Amino acid sequence: MAAQSDQTITVDGVDYKLADMSDAAKAQLANIQFVDAQIQQLRNEWAVADTARLGYSGALKGELLRSEKA
Repeated sequence: MAAQSDQTITVDGVDYKLADMSDAAKAQLANIQFVDAQIQQLRNEWAVADTARLGYSGALKGELLRSEKA
């Protein structure tokens, strides 16, 4: 693993060394990382909900077909 002094981030095409960033800049970076993780979590939850909805739709269609035959 690279030492913190070797780590960089790129913002708008410019590389910045993490070790040279102010505490305020590091806090904003942490905020961005937190929000990115939250966005990914929401995308995962959406995918689960979408999959469930497809399953429920399929089950509904099956029930409707069964009641038509009855």
